[in-house]
Amino acid sequence: MSLRVHDMGGRLGDGPVRPDPEDAPVFAEDWHGRALAVTLAAGALGQWTLDTSRHARERLSPKDYSRFSYYEKWIAGLADLLVENGVLTRKELMGEVGGTAPHPLAGRMMKADAVAGALARGGPSARDVETDPRFGPGDMVRALRPTGNRMVPGGHTRLPSYAAGARGRILRHHGGHVLPDANAHGLGECPDHLYAVAFPASELWADPENPADEVILDLWQCYLEPA
Repeated sequence: MSLRVHDMGGRLGDGPVRPDPEDAPVFAEDWHGRALAVTLAAGALGQWTLDTSRHARERLSPKDYSRFSYYEKWIAGLADLLVENGVLTRKELMGEVGGTAPHPLAGRMMKADAVAGALARGGPSARDVETDPRFGPGDMVRALRPTGNRMVPGGHTRLPSYAAGARGRILRHHGGHVLPDANAHGLGECPDHLYAVAFPASELWADPENPADEVILDLWQCYLEPA
């Protein structure tokens, strides 16, 4: 089972979830909006995928992940990606060196007038899959135990640890989608069938507040087996 610090879903002991009031600002601090903007703009350079950027935040050191706020995690993950992919050197990132020549990737920079369209398009992940889906609506399935990336040890996966071994039913087949476990590590898109799976709360937790509740997870076919 995954023991990574970011895999916090369903974990006890972190206190109650306190939603922001309805009239709360979108960004609690001005720099939060800038953090989002620079992350999206850097992603538009095409040097990494969405799954790679998620994994960059997940693999921050446990100490940093625990103490950083939400957007501090974003900035820390982005800094790692910029250096690892050769977009900036560590000294450039720290402002210790600079130059007047245009950056080789300057032509790919996202201009202000392109932002609205880019956000509206999002990052569609639907892809064709050569094989037929293994499951259909109503089928009973079980999430694999232990959770984890079967392609890259310790790698990125979208199967949360709290669902390991849980039994649920297929609600919907979403078609083929990019497999994050591969795409986060430069192994190609490896599209796989994606399903909405409903899990009874009693399958996920020993003492659910309401056993009749359900949690619906979007899970790839390679995360599931017949129940």
